[in-house]
Amino acid sequence: MREKQDQIFSRPIYDIIRQRTSVRTYISKSIAKEMEEELITFIDNLRGPFSRKVRFKLINSKTISTNSNIKLGTYGVIKGASLFVAAAVEKGDRAMEELGYEFEKFILYATSLGLGTCWLGGTFKKGEFAKAIALAEEELLPIVTPIGYASEKSSFVDSVLKFASGSKNRKSWKELFYNESFNNPLSKECAGDYFMPLEMLRLAPSASNKQPWRIIKDGNKFRFYLSPTKGYGRALGFDIQRIDMGIAMCHFELTAKELGLSGNWIVEELETKSHMNNEEYIVTWKI
Repeated sequence: MREKQDQIFSRPIYDIIRQRTSVRTYISKSIAKEMEEELITFIDNLRGPFSRKVRFKLINSKTISTNSNIKLGTYGVIKGASLFVAAAVEKGDRAMEELGYEFEKFILYATSLGLGTCWLGGTFKKGEFAKAIALAEEELLPIVTPIGYASEKSSFVDSVLKFASGSKNRKSWKELFYNESFNNPLSKECAGDYFMPLEMLRLAPSASNKQPWRIIKDGNKFRFYLSPTKGYGRALGFDIQRIDMGIAMCHFELTAKELGLSGNWIVEELETKSHMNNEEYIVTWKI
């Protein structure tokens, strides 16, 4: 069923999703104060599909280094950035999915404003970013992004990382989307009006480009499963691929709403694990 289109950005979401890329090299141009305020207003109004609280903070490394003993230099392979956004989430069920959903929505909004970003996933619980955001005991800080204007010239390291991650390579439809069971790949024709939401989901970023999402269309429901990479990210202390699931949900929902497709997220009482490749049920989009 189609309803009134819900376009929350200045341009179509499928254009913004295709434009978004990981930016690791930035120019020194500062973001205007008015744009910073726009970003903060957007952050303050972010809400996700689950009940976990996500806390964002815009951090200026130059300002914070001057006014405190916190020292934020350039992070790893990030060059030229002085503005960062950190996101902490309270621990609990589906906390990582909530974080991934809200953070990607922010990333796409920043992209729509012409700004560059880069997902930096890791453990920041004892670092300078944790100090800057005043991380609480009941919170996790899995994600940080620089934010600013991309340099026209990428660094050599940036080029190597993009090549190594295979960020331009995406799994095919038959590897990701299924009809009624994991035994039957979903054709683009059978996807119907949901072809575009699924295609925009297929283009979503993920840690090391693992693309762990699997979706089964079953009547008026699209069930989202996590297909985990064994042992991946174990040292982090949280499941980073659950963040990827939140990113996938964000792409799917934003595209569906912009196309005027009705639906909402529900959590069904299903077996947690599938019997094929250890896929784990996460959530359902019900039309």
